[in-house]
Amino acid sequence: MVIERFKEGSASEIYRRFREKGRMMPKGLEYISSWIDLAFKTCWQLMQTEDFALFDKWIANWRDLVDFEIIPVRTSADTVEIMNSKL
Repeated sequence: MVIERFKEGSASEIYRRFREKGRMMPKGLEYISSWIDLAFKTCWQLMQTEDFALFDKWIANWRDLVDFEIIPVRTSADTVEIMNSKL
């Protein structure tokens, strides 16, 4: 899970760059879905990769406009499977 906190006043520039250049993600980093708050200050993105280092390459394209927090998560189904194996 990626939490993006837009720097003050950067939302318009973020979407201009996105329109012109796309997500600018390295091969192997997959975008799944995202949600943006109504004030255009925070974006929550679900992304997937086997190589955590790819996040650094992607973030380098946006760090002038956005502060990032990366939180590794797993699906509820995977969690149930893991927890059931511990019983």
